[in-house]
Amino acid sequence: MKTYIALLRGINVSGQKKVPMAELRQLLTAKGLNEVQTYIQSGNVIFKSLEEDLQKLELTIHEAIKEGFGYEVPILIKTHNALQRIFEDCPFSEKIKQNSYFMLLFVSANKDLVKEISRLSYPEEKFYISNDCIYFHSSKGYGQSKFNNNFFERKLKVIATARNYKTMLKLLSLSAD
Repeated sequence: MKTYIALLRGINVSGQKKVPMAELRQLLTAKGLNEVQTYIQSGNVIFKSLEEDLQKLELTIHEAIKEGFGYEVPILIKTHNALQRIFEDCPFSEKIKQNSYFMLLFVSANKDLVKEISRLSYPEEKFYISNDCIYFHSSKGYGQSKFNNNFFERKLKVIATARNYKTMLKLLSLSAD
């Protein structure tokens, strides 16, 4: 059985798409996922499964949430190794990395759109776009920044879900075998 990390986009944010974690764990266990655990309320699920097709697992979770809660929720599933690689590939210094956000892309962004957006800059904010992640740092803090997950989604025409450094560390810890 393999361990997976499911990242749910846009639940329990500002009172939108409320999904109680205890109910989510029960729902996913009933759908055949094993050792289901959640981390904080923002849509992080660690589980085990014999299924190795990530798209099938994403669909299983998507359908379970739609049936159980009535919401359409984008789901991104990563293996521990894939999430570890994304974490380690962060181009920022360790000090900056510890205050950074990782916006995980559901699909790679169009290269022309990446080139276009890479020309933008704001003081005290920096970002780097890879095939599967936007690494973002703002010395003013995420809530005060010009760039955010919604901004990048609009400009790159992709779906992404953001996690901070501490959440990434915890997900890696919880998914380690």
